[in-house]
Formats: sequence, C-alpha cells, structure tokens
Amino acid sequence: MAEGAPARVRPSLFTIPAHRAFADALVAGLLRRYGGRDRLELARGVVLVPNNRGALAVQEAFVRASGGALLLPRIVAVGADDLEGALGAALDPADAVPPLPPAIDPLQRRMILARLVEEERAAAGRPVDAAEAVRLAGDLAQTLDQLIVEEVAPERLAAIDPGGGLSDHWETALRLFRIVLDRWPVERAALGRVDAAQRRVTLLDRQAERWRETPPAGFVCAAGITDPAPAVARLLRTVADLPGGMVVFAHLDPALPDEEWDALGPHAPDPATGLSRRAIEVHPQFHLKLLLERMGVARGEVTRWTDASDLDAGAARGKAIANALTPAAFTAKWTRLDAAERRLTGVEAAELATPAQEAQAIALALRGALEEPGRTAALITPDRALARRVAAHCRRWNIQVDDSAGRALAILPPGTLLTAIVEAAAQDFAPMALLTLLKHPLVRAGAGRGEWLQGVRRLDRAMRGPRPAPGLDGIDRHLRDAPERERDIRARAASWWQEARVLLEPIARVFGDGAATLPTLVAGLREAAELLAGEEAWRGPAGRAAADLLAALEEQAPVGPRRLTPAGFVPMLRLLMDEIAIRRPPRDRHPRLAIYGLIEGRLQSADLMILGGLNEGTWPGIPAPDPWLAPRIRAELGLPGLERGIGVAAHDFGQALGAPRVLLTRSRRDARSPALASRFWLRLEAMAGERFPRAPHWAAWSHALDHAGAPRPADRPAPLPPARLRPTTISVTEVDRLKADPFAFYARRILKLMPLDAVDADPSAAWRGTAVHAVLEAWAKEDACDAEALLPRALTLLSDPAAHPLLRALWQPRLIAAFEWIAARTLAERAEGRDVLAVEGRGEAILSGIRLNGRFDRIDRMADGGLGIVDYKTGKAPSVAAVRGGFNLQLGLLGAIAEAGGFAGVSGTATAFEYWSLAKKGDSFGAVSSPADPAGKGGRIVTGDFVRAARDSFAEAAARWLTGEEAFVAKLHPEFAPYAEYDQLMRRDEWYGRDR
Repeated sequence: MAEGAPARVRPSLFTIPAHRAFADALVAGLLRRYGGRDRLELARGVVLVPNNRGALAVQEAFVRASGGALLLPRIVAVGADDLEGALGAALDPADAVPPLPPAIDPLQRRMILARLVEEERAAAGRPVDAAEAVRLAGDLAQTLDQLIVEEVAPERLAAIDPGGGLSDHWETALRLFRIVLDRWPVERAALGRVDAAQRRVTLLDRQAERWRETPPAGFVCAAGITDPAPAVARLLRTVADLPGGMVVFAHLDPALPDEEWDALGPHAPDPATGLSRRAIEVHPQFHLKLLLERMGVARGEVTRWTDASDLDAGAARGKAIANALTPAAFTAKWTRLDAAERRLTGVEAAELATPAQEAQAIALALRGALEEPGRTAALITPDRALARRVAAHCRRWNIQVDDSAGRALAILPPGTLLTAIVEAAAQDFAPMALLTLLKHPLVRAGAGRGEWLQGVRRLDRAMRGPRPAPGLDGIDRHLRDAPERERDIRARAASWWQEARVLLEPIARVFGDGAATLPTLVAGLREAAELLAGEEAWRGPAGRAAADLLAALEEQAPVGPRRLTPAGFVPMLRLLMDEIAIRRPPRDRHPRLAIYGLIEGRLQSADLMILGGLNEGTWPGIPAPDPWLAPRIRAELGLPGLERGIGVAAHDFGQALGAPRVLLTRSRRDARSPALASRFWLRLEAMAGERFPRAPHWAAWSHALDHAGAPRPADRPAPLPPARLRPTTISVTEVDRLKADPFAFYARRILKLMPLDAVDADPSAAWRGTAVHAVLEAWAKEDACDAEALLPRALTLLSDPAAHPLLRALWQPRLIAAFEWIAARTLAERAEGRDVLAVEGRGEAILSGIRLNGRFDRIDRMADGGLGIVDYKTGKAPSVAAVRGGFNLQLGLLGAIAEAGGFAGVSGTATAFEYWSLAKKGDSFGAVSSPADPAGKGGRIVTGDFVRAARDSFAEAAARWLTGEEAFVAKLHPEFAPYAEYDQLMRRDEWYGRDR
C-alpha cells in the first residue's frame, strides 16, 4: 500500500438487486461519486467488467447518463482473450512486470492434443480417426482449462482412488490423462508457450499484486463479475481493499434468509437441509457465495448500491424474483407469502404452439416496441435457432436485428461452401451432394450466375433417377451412355458439364488419393473454393474467418493427427467451423432492438426484455457429460459440478427478469416432440398461482398475422379444353390413364407437366423393369435368344460398376432365377414350334381417328402361325377384373396395331396374349398368365374377341375425350388409378370423399 494511504477497515462491497438495471444504476452511482467538478477524476478510474459485451453495456450506459461529451474511465473486460493488452494501459508503470511467455494458439494446442490422443488410443489398441481425435482433444483441452482455472494440479489425478465401481472407467480415462500429466507439458515447453488459461491466472495475480503494492491514482470498480475462480476472487478482494476500490455484484441477495444462505454450502451439503450437492449448485446464489468465501468476506459486509435508474422494475419485483428462486427445500414458504411478495406486475407469459409461432410472437413484440419513441427491447435466449428465426421475421419489416451471440461459421455461406465441396468430393460426387455444391449461392456469384444456373438445371434434369457410377468419370459415362428417351436431355447437360468438371478436378484429385495429408486436403479445398466462387468465398467477416481457419489448419497440420482420411476431413472441418462464431460489428446493430445469448445478455437492460425458449433442456440446457472426469472425480478434485451451469443460467434468468416489462415465451413442442416447460417457468407459475400473468393475445396475434381466413376446399377439377388442344396421338400405355384418371392425362399431355424422378433415387420397379428389358432386348437381338447366352449377359449387366448397388445386392439373386426361367421357357417353346419374331419394337396405327402408337416387349410366331404378344412384368400381372372392366388392355391394343401392319416385319392375326411375370411365385420364379382364354374361362375375355374388345374400349375413350368434348374429370375411376403424381395438382385431399 502506498505511503500515507489510509487503511481500509472493511472491504468496499456492494450489490445491485435484480430489479434494477445493472449498468445504468452502476453508472449513476459512479457519476455521483466521481463526476463532479474534476472532470478528469472519472477518466482516471478503471471499471472491470466480466466480458466485452458487458464493457459495451457500461459504455452505452455512460453515454445515456451523460447526455453529451464525457471522458470515460478505462473499461476492461477481465474475460477478454487479450487480457494483457486490455489491462496494460491501466498499469503504472506498464512495464514493471517482465512479460510472460505468449499463450499457445488454441488450434495449435487442439491439433497437438489430437495427435497425442490418437497415439495413445492406437497404443491401447483402440485407434481413432483424425476427426474423433480432434473432438476428444477439444474436450480434453476444456478439462485441462478447468483444472488450471480452479488451480487444481493435474498431478492430483493420479492420486485419486475412485472406488465404488468406477475403477475400470477411471483407469481407462487416467491412461489418456497421462497426455496431460506427462506429454503435454513437454510439448508446450518445447514451443516456449503457456496455456491461455494459465496466462490469464498469472496476469490477474500480477495485477492484484501490483495494486496491493502501488494503488492506482484513480478509483477501481469491479462490476458484475460473478466468476468464482480463485484468481478472480483474489483480484476482487484486492480491489475491495483499495482506497478507491469497490466491488459491485449483480443480483447478490442480501435479504435471502440465513438458513437458506447457509444451506448453499459451498462445501459439503448440510444433511439437515436435505439439499444434495446438485441441488446446491443449481441455485442462482451458489456461485456468488463461493466467490465471497474465496474472497474471504461475509455476505453481511455487502451493502446495497443506493443509486437507481430509469429502467428499474421496483422492489416488489425483486422480492418476487428472490422468492421464486429460493432453494427447493424451502419452497413450502410460497403458501405463506403475501400477495405482494409474489406479484409479477409488468411480467407476461405467452405459451405458443410451436417454435415457429413463438418466433413470430417475439418478432411482433419487438416490432411493437418501436411504435413508442425511444423505447428499447431485447430478446435473451440460449436457443440460437429461435434467435435466427426471430431475426428473419423482423426482416419482413425491414428491421435488421442480428443475434449478438453470433452465428456459427458452419451455417454461413462461406462455411456451407467449404462443407459442400468436401461433402461432394467425399461422396464421389453423388448427385445430391454435387448439385448442392453447384447450386450454392456463392458459386459463380455475379454477372454469370444466371447462365451458370441454367447449366446446373440441365445437369439436374439429366441426373434424375438412380445414382450413376461414382466419380467425375461416372458422371461422364452417365451423360454419354443415355437411353434413347433421355438422349437429348443428357446431351444438353453434357455440353455444359465439361465447364463445371474442370473446376472440380482439383478436389477430386486430392480426395481420390487415399494417402492425402491434411495440408494437401486444405490446399485442394482452397483451390476448389477459389475456382468455384472466386473472391466471394473469402468476402466479409465469415469469408475472412473461413480463410483464416484454412490457413491455420495448413500451418498447424504438421503437429496434428496422422490418421487422416479424406472422408474423415469432412466431420473435422464441420466440427471446427461449428466452434467459430461470426458476429456483426457493433456499428451494424439496431439502435433500439437487440438479440442476446445468455452470456451477451448479462448486464444488459431494456424497457422490454423478452426471455425466449423457456423449455427444459434449452433454458436451462442439459449439462453435457464430461467424457474424461466422472462426477465423483470432479467433486474430489474440487471442480465445479456439471450442474453449476444451471445455477448460472438461473442467475441470468433472475437478472433479466428485473426489467420494467418482461415477456416470457415458450413453445409447447419442439421440432420433434412435446416440450416440458423450463423449471424457471414452473417456479414462477407455482409461486404466483392464479396470479401468473398469462398473455394469450400473443398467440392470437401471431396466428392472425399469416392467417388467410377460413379454408375453402377446392372442388373436383374437371377441365374442359377446346378440341384444338386435345391430342390426336396417344400411346397404348396412356389409354388406361385417360380412362381411369382423365385429369392426370390432361396434366401430362395437354399441360405438358411431366413428373420427374427424384435425384439420387432408389431404384424403382420401373427402373428395374427397364434394366431387365435392356438385357432381354440385347439377348434377342445379339444372341438370337440362345438360352446359354442369357445368364452371362445378365451377369455382365449386374457386374457393371454403373449398376446400382441395390440391384446387385438385393435383386441379383431374384433376377438370375427369373432369367434362368425365361431361358428355359423360351427353349421349351421353341421345341413346340414357337419362335421369337421381334423384340422391343415400336409402331403405330390409326384407330378411331387417333394415331395410336406403342412399344412391344416381344412378339412371337406361334405354332399355329398367329402372333403371340408377350409383355414382361417384373411385378404382378394385371387382374382379370381390371381387364374385364376395360382397363389394362395394352396387349389387345398392341395386337390391333400388329394386325393393322403397324409394326415393321410383323404381320398376321394375334392369337395369344401373355404376361411373363418374373416375380416369385411359391418356391420358384416366373409364371405365364393371360387376360384372354379361348373359352372365356375364369371370367377372361375370349381370345378371338380380345383385340376387338380393346379396339371398342379405345374407340369409346377416344370419342369421349380426344375427338369429343367431355371434361377431364379427376380420379374418374380411382380404383384403377393408383399413381399419385398429379394428386397435389388436383388438390385431391380437399375434395376426395366429399362428393361420394
């Protein structure tokens, strides 16, 4: 202490209750004390706050209170990464303490620890890949930091006897902890660096020692710091003992009854209270009591801060907050409280149905605050998805209010671009991953974006259906070897694809090398990003963060894990980007609205404070399990329990509840299931009882904002196009659709709305049928239906790398058996005088004034000289009832075309109509059935009448819808219209069943 400085009898300790706006009340008191005639007295002071957001809150409070120019005190965030730089200018002299070694780069430490974890796991016979090693290294680093902050020597770990069934688990964890005990200090010393947490502890202690030896000329005020770390406690005790020092706590409750305060420990729980260690640590006053004990002061030495602000809620609110957050063992007193002690005047609670409706209601509340001049409002929530939704809703009114907690790089455009690149390469350019990358908003952004997207759309159209062979070469073959019906579509895509292919070759080349190193992968990723997006990939805060991450990864790769595969690079990159928060600069913030996370919301104040996401598991969150230290081990080491974060969240909740007006919101369900209300919500509800202030109007307004009125179900569509628009050409496969569902025919043929296959679709029955037909066509045309050649040809198809894996894995045994049956059947019928006449041919004929065309699978010359029409079916053959009802008459219509000479090289009268089904029947595969019978047995149509019946059925349909004027009614015969491609277009669910 300086010579002549007065000795202080008791430390200078204050508390600002929850019902007062902390920053404004603090500033009011500092201005009253130090803002007098000597304008420099305030400027000579130092204000210590917990974090940078708190520093900004105090700075803004000074601006509001001064109303003009003011020389501010130095405001220092003790939680800042650059603590030495923040405190440096406050030191006098600044260079009195020799500089400490610099802190090790966080990513460098992460990569070194990941390599050590990888090596230890490999030595233990449980190898992990690089991504898992990096994840475990992050948890290990966090545990190490906790040990440093709590000043627990890592060597103590080896001396613990866990007992009680934890020995096996502890032995496994301890082996890995040898990384910290033995190898990590050696690695760190070789670099001449220290852990950032250790450096901060040393800086805080040096600062405390300097102030004890040479008190500063001005005042020192530690405000709103609740971290009970030993080094922080020592610094705060030093500040409290300075001649011009003071420590101002946030929401330390001096009125909490002694028995409740004593029940909080912080040492072993008192059996008399019935409170467990977990129940103690979740209380919002526990970490404050621990801080006081480590400072060596008693609660009785803390006095109330007498200054107030314009944003105070009143003492009644403070009393209600304290009662609501009382320890669980003492909540019985709620039944004895007077109404005034549990009244929540100024607080509203809104329960919404879904998270989307909750976000809408919060956005409305923020928008409503702007209607009153000068009024401020803020949302505090730990739910970052809710925060993003609220910000998006506000943009509908051109209100830009961003989440001050930031957004993860992984969900911002530069981050999603990097993820899309590595995902596409890791999946061998599977269609979905490839199209996701090519459609990314940063790819080819600028003047050429429209032309680029046209090419991507052509590729999208060409890639519909089952996945092609892997790799860029697989896409080349897919576009080149196209079936006739898609040749034009794929050819147009192929001409553009070569331009895109060049941009993807660097990352394909790197990921194709199974032995690629991390620097090689990073370099390939950077090159691909620059080729695809140019400078747009690195523009803005998110782009710069992405560039910095890649540069840091490349730099630290030599010290990182060795077992890295290209596929493992994907989760590792996503993990690292998830941990990087991108915040907009303060100048871009809305002047009257804000969205905060729990940490950013501390010390903040507003006229209206909205506390959103009040569901259990969100606020408070579920404590993440520690993969390294069991709860009992943590307790023995004196580390904070996993539940202490719940107590801090409770403290944040109580402090935010002290605003003049408060809106509490929750949704009754989350994205997956019903949600439970937060324990904080339930406490307020239980304490207030019938006086719990419900606000149902927020749900009503939220619903009304986008409500379109009472629904008006659509009527059954029945379009009536003019004759000139009705088609005069139709295929045999479309006749059934025309008769069963005329609207679907209308949408397909007149509106030209063709259904598309899904991208990367599973092989459907139709796709399987196409593959089977291709084999049988080649067998007939190239092998002359040689029974010995069919099976080798089928195996050649199935062994092709382009063949879908599902075809090879699941369908191959069935198809082989079916092909064997076809070969045996064809051989047997040849012996009886039947021979294959033509396969997979097309033809047409004019019937009833309409050009009817069709494609047959196979036509045989029967032993009697007639024609046998054969249709291969990979599934079930049509039922007799459907044929008798005038549907599924394709075989008859093909016979009519054949008899009219519509098929080249085919002439004669159709005398046989057969379905060759390749499906399993009983214990064997393959069966022949016919919708016709010479004698009409079994309800079948007489064979001699089958073609005539088909002609008559087609003539009726043509007269009604093609040459006539009948409306195209939707689902005219739904029992014969099983396909649903146009159900949404016809709005089927709105009318189906109403008119029946």
